[in-house]
Amino acid sequence: MGPDHLTILYRGPLASCDYDCPYCPFAKRRDTPEQLRADRAALERFTAWVAAQDHPVSVLFTPWGEGLVRSWYRRALVELSHLPHVERVAIQTNLSARTTWTAEADPSRLALWVTYHPGQVPYERFLAKTHELATRGVRFSVGIVGQPEHLEAARQLRADLPTGTYLWVNAAEGRTYTDAEASEWTAVDPLFHYSRDPHPSRGLPCRTGDTVISVDGEGTVRRCHFVPAKLGNLYDGTFRKALRPRPCPVAVCDCHIGYVHLEPTGLYDVFTNGVLERIPHLL
Repeated sequence: MGPDHLTILYRGPLASCDYDCPYCPFAKRRDTPEQLRADRAALERFTAWVAAQDHPVSVLFTPWGEGLVRSWYRRALVELSHLPHVERVAIQTNLSARTTWTAEADPSRLALWVTYHPGQVPYERFLAKTHELATRGVRFSVGIVGQPEHLEAARQLRADLPTGTYLWVNAAEGRTYTDAEASEWTAVDPLFHYSRDPHPSRGLPCRTGDTVISVDGEGTVRRCHFVPAKLGNLYDGTFRKALRPRPCPVAVCDCHIGYVHLEPTGLYDVFTNGVLERIPHLL
C-alpha cells in the first residue's frame, strides 16, 4: 500500500442480523423499513464517493449487523470491485446469504472475512458455502470465537475447510486463557497469540488517523472504531487536513480490525495484501 493509499473502515447504521449469538458484543435491533432505507442511502452515498476518488482506496465494511443479506451491500461490493483505483473491497459476514452474486465481482479485488457461529447455522450448510466460495475463486478467511464450547467445532472446521483457507480464532471477549488452553487454540490458528491478550497501545504509533480511517453513515471520520474523537467529514473533505501519523490515545487495543494497524505488532508484514480480509501472506 503506497503513501497515497487510503484504507476505510465503513460502518453505516445497519444493525439487524439474522443471528443472535449470545457472545456477540454488538447491540442488535430489528431495523425498521425507514432505518433500512437510511442505511441504503448512506451506503450508496459512500460508494459514490469512493468511485469519484483519484487515489488508491481499500474498503472494509464492518456492519453491526449482517450486510450480505441486503442487496445494496452485495451491489456495493460488486461495483467497487470493478473500479481500477480500488485495491481491495471486503466485508465481515456470517455467510448466511447466497454466494452466487460473487460471480459478478472482480475476484482479484473482492474478499470476504467470514465468521462461523456454532449453534446459529447447521455445520454442513456453512461448510458447503465455503466450498462454493473456493470454487468461485473468491478470496476469504474463516474465523470462530474462542469459546471453550467451540473448540471441537473449530478443529472440525480446520480439517474440513477448502485447502489453503486460513482459519482464525478471536479470543473471547473478557476471557483469560491459560497456557494450556491457548496451546489448544494455537493448534487451530498459529496466529492466535496475537488475539489472546489485548495489546498495550497508548502512545504507540498506529496507522489509523493517517492512512487508515473509520467512517460512519453520516460521513463522520474518526481514526478508528475505538477512538470517538472526530477528524472531520468525508463528504466535505474536512478530514484530509487532519490526517497525520499520531500515537494511539487508548490504553489497550483488543480487536483485530484495530491492532492490525498498530505498527509495533508488525501485522502488516504478516498479512501483506490480505490485511483487510485477514488472510496472512504465508502460513
